[in-house]
Amino acid sequence: MEDWSDRVNKVEKGSRGRSGYEYLLAYKVTVPIYDLTVQFCQNFINKWSRTYDQMEQAARSGMQNTAEGNKQQSLKGYIQLTGVSRGSLEELLKDYLSYARQHKLSVWSKERAVREIREIRGIWEIIKATPVLPDSPNFPSLPNDPEIAVNLMITLINQANYLLDKLIISLKDKHMKEGGLSESLYKRRSEYRREKGDLGYRVYKENKGDKI
Repeated sequence: MEDWSDRVNKVEKGSRGRSGYEYLLAYKVTVPIYDLTVQFCQNFINKWSRTYDQMEQAARSGMQNTAEGNKQQSLKGYIQLTGVSRGSLEELLKDYLSYARQHKLSVWSKERAVREIREIRGIWEIIKATPVLPDSPNFPSLPNDPEIAVNLMITLINQANYLLDKLIISLKDKHMKEGGLSESLYKRRSEYRREKGDLGYRVYKENKGDKI
């Protein structure tokens, strides 16, 4: 059965100069998370507080590290950086939950959020409309109501974390079955040494006049 990483690798990366990570849902959903977190901080967080910078940095890390991981030569590096993305989004999720708690805002169930927050549907329509996001995806703006806004972000982050968990499992399975870069290099080096050793033995025997 083909896994996620194989499917991404089969995409022709030369198309419009796109990179493999841009086709991943796990990456695509982190783009509106970052953009909307910037809006959320501008609208609802004190600009001079540490939380402001921490939330923006966590959102950016959640987006950037999946992209950087996909560019790694080794599966081990890809897994590690995708894990960094997952950890950053978990930190961001806690910040949104803390904001809701401190401001006496209700945290909605996933079902209610998806049903009542139209921006979630709009974001996913854009994400799924094309294989990669357009340069200017025109995502819906953050709602003005802080309770709706915080539940929008909590829902998107939970969706992203679910997709990242699936990606990490797929990459670990691929690593276990095929090995990483170091294992591949070791195998190639061993084969090369064995071939060189066989050749040397053949030359030695021929020089002695022995038949092989």
